[in-house]
Amino acid sequence: METTEPESGLTEGFERSSGNVFADLGVPDPERTLARAQVMLRITDILSERGVTQREAADILGISQPKVSNLINGKLSQFSLDHLFQLLNALDRDVEITIKPKSADEIAGVRVIMEPAELQPD
Repeated sequence: METTEPESGLTEGFERSSGNVFADLGVPDPERTLARAQVMLRITDILSERGVTQREAADILGISQPKVSNLINGKLSQFSLDHLFQLLNALDRDVEITIKPKSADEIAGVRVIMEPAELQPD
């Protein structure tokens, strides 16, 4: 653990993040949890860009308004990755899954790679 001395003279401890908050917190399957969180965030960004209400989003996505609320509020346990992919399709987004050998310096895992928003149709 590293320490830093703030201006107040108190010593605070902190740990450098691994880059995955779910791994840092000891969540089971942290890579898959991060992938779901990233996909959920992209869905909520698309809805926000469109300026739709939760009711309108529910109609577009084919889910109830309370489910849209859960989505927007990041209730990860309510959505499987497969369901999130279906929601992306409802928003006219293609989902591609690539399976490839890992490189020698990588650990095999799950990664989400998204195109920039401006390259995606509205």
